[in-house]
Amino acid sequence: MRVAHVHKMRGIGGSERHLLALLPALAERGLDVVFVGLDDPAWNPADFYDALDVPALRLRSDPLALPQLLRSLRADVVHTHLVHADVYGAVAGRLRGAKVVSTKHNDDPFRAGPFRHVERGVARLSARVVTITDALRRFTVEQVGIPAAKVETIHYGLDGLPDAWGENPPDDVAGRILLSTSRLAPQKGIDVAIRALAHIEDASLVVLGEGPERGRLESLARELGVDDRVVLPGRVPDVAAWLRRATVYVQPSRWEGFGLGVLEAMHAGLPVVASRVSSLPELVVDGETGLLVPPDDPVALAAAVAAVRPEQGAAGRERARAEFSVARMADRTAELYGRL
Repeated sequence: MRVAHVHKMRGIGGSERHLLALLPALAERGLDVVFVGLDDPAWNPADFYDALDVPALRLRSDPLALPQLLRSLRADVVHTHLVHADVYGAVAGRLRGAKVVSTKHNDDPFRAGPFRHVERGVARLSARVVTITDALRRFTVEQVGIPAAKVETIHYGLDGLPDAWGENPPDDVAGRILLSTSRLAPQKGIDVAIRALAHIEDASLVVLGEGPERGRLESLARELGVDDRVVLPGRVPDVAAWLRRATVYVQPSRWEGFGLGVLEAMHAGLPVVASRVSSLPELVVDGETGLLVPPDDPVALAAAVAAVRPEQGAAGRERARAEFSVARMADRTAELYGRL
């Protein structure tokens, strides 16, 4: 069985990291897997392609060439990820006569707005819609309007920490380290974490990631007088080193498709303090592997950081290994293809 995964490349985020784990595991199960990248000309995705362990084909500017490419590949299944690839890939896959699968990675509010009509139309071309959490499945069925019989959950899988290959974190970060691996965007609620830091003594907030909110977050930190304790190093080459150095992982998201950074923190044995939104309660068992707090509540977030315990991190590691393995993700995905 030949399976073509289609994704628009704009940076290495959760969905891209998901593919880096899933595709080699599918190949190990005897599937003929190829990746088709719809490359954004404004971004150089060399790091992604260097890390990808399956054959890849790249369309740099013209997604309208996708039907011809899929026809030449003779794929049995076309599996798309995120909006751009969903639209072009579903049409191209059906023109090819392949079974189309679409994975939904996020419960972004725009999906429940006028765009839901587009998504419903695309879903009619798909044999199956995969959601990465049960919360996302409910959102896709209840708010987007995709028929429940067409939607099933296959959780993300991860087997350990990212490879460590860069420099170690600097030694001048003061006190306990509250760590988050997040894009600097309103969805991620990093502004809430900065406000919470004003209520926490002897701690620094380190956020690994980049995004459009950087300037506003830096201004907020200065306004609250915590700018000397907020560290925004951007994208770093060695996330694992920061995870080993951190005390608590914080995920104050306003909505969250999955929270792959949370899963990495669990593998690192870090207790997690996260918002009680979307998928996060499926990862973090409140009171056992960390603590859940209301979104947009910096006081509650600060109190939870003070109350969380190291042994909750150890329990989180065991939960990550038992419930969210790459093997489990790949087995369920391959079984889905077989049914189709």
